[in-house]
Amino acid sequence: MKWLSQNYPQVVELFLTHLALSVPAIVASFLIAVPLGWSAQHGRGLRGPVLVGVGLLYAIPSLPLFIIVPVLIGTPLRSSSTMIVVLTVYGVAVLVRSAADAFASVPAATLDAAAAVGHTRWSSFWRVELPLAGPVLLAGVRVITVSTVSLVSVGAVIGIQSLGTLFTDGFQRGIRFEVVTGIVLIVALAVLLDGLVVLAGRLLMPWTRGGRAGRGGRAGRVGRGGRGARVVRRGDDAPVLAEPRLAGAAQAEEGPR
Repeated sequence: MKWLSQNYPQVVELFLTHLALSVPAIVASFLIAVPLGWSAQHGRGLRGPVLVGVGLLYAIPSLPLFIIVPVLIGTPLRSSSTMIVVLTVYGVAVLVRSAADAFASVPAATLDAAAAVGHTRWSSFWRVELPLAGPVLLAGVRVITVSTVSLVSVGAVIGIQSLGTLFTDGFQRGIRFEVVTGIVLIVALAVLLDGLVVLAGRLLMPWTRGGRAGRGGRAGRVGRGGRGARVVRRGDDAPVLAEPRLAGAAQAEEGPR
């Protein structure tokens, strides 16, 4: 505790630096991986090559990647930019597969029904496909959030400041409490960011908070044509379930694809 009281400002600075390296990489990974995952799922013959490609990216060891990235994009070796790009590469490598699986979980009948009620490809993506894929996407984002916070510490080996610096410095100087402080703070930061991701998911996808009763009950009512089902008539003989009930009806009758 004496070491911590004497070095508290440095520890706080390293904590904020670690956070500043983690968050941009997580956001960039999400923004890049979602379109790639969608393209891999819907592009004819793309799923295999895309998933194999991102799998190869994840197979590259982290330290060589710290050398390759500055050579390719011209950033200084020990810069925050290099660190964020490396973390983004690993985040994309993991999240693209999750995104492709998330979009694959959306029933084809739901997409067909969305098109039947007048959705364009763009509006169908935002109003039907992305919300239905959201829970699986959220699980993938939670994985890359924790892994990114962990990987930031690797940069300390080549001199990029973060909470990992407490590891290298603590081992070199034989200060056990410094190493323990670094471990505890990295775990705490990972738990904090994971909690924020879960909270954001609940705010953006309130329908996932209903639990078993909410999911099953709604689907069951819609599937039986109960009062929860709202029907849009297209012509004389083609009743089509409207959008909010449409996903639940298709899932209740067909299950995940």
